[in-house]
Amino acid sequence: MLRVVLDTDVVVTALRSVTGGSNAVLREVGYRRLIPLITPALFLEYEAVLKRPEQSAVHGLNLNAIDPFLVALASASEAVEVNFQWRPQLFDANDEMVFETAVNGRADALITHNVKDFAKAAIKFGLSVLRPGELLKEIRS
Repeated sequence: MLRVVLDTDVVVTALRSVTGGSNAVLREVGYRRLIPLITPALFLEYEAVLKRPEQSAVHGLNLNAIDPFLVALASASEAVEVNFQWRPQLFDANDEMVFETAVNGRADALITHNVKDFAKAAIKFGLSVLRPGELLKEIRS
């Protein structure tokens, strides 16, 4: 079973389209084939972004529907303690907590739609950075 960190863009995209790769990744979590790694800060970011009015308008879930989703995601996840902050490693400071979760949690992969944002720093740490479709090909082969 792979231990992965899901970038916020993957979680958001998963709720926007039930037919896309990001949603398929979340289904793999539901089937217990993937274990998402989270920190409190990363999980709070998921919540804050998913509850934005502009996101609700697109994914169609009201605030009462987001909470059960987040509870299910949290129950399927493994908590990571950030013992060391590796900042700065990335150009976008908002991506640092995602990267630190992956490094501190010794993730098998960081899953994102923005591979180029993480690629250079990931090489230094031997971290695999994959798009959702690439992850699905890897686990299904």
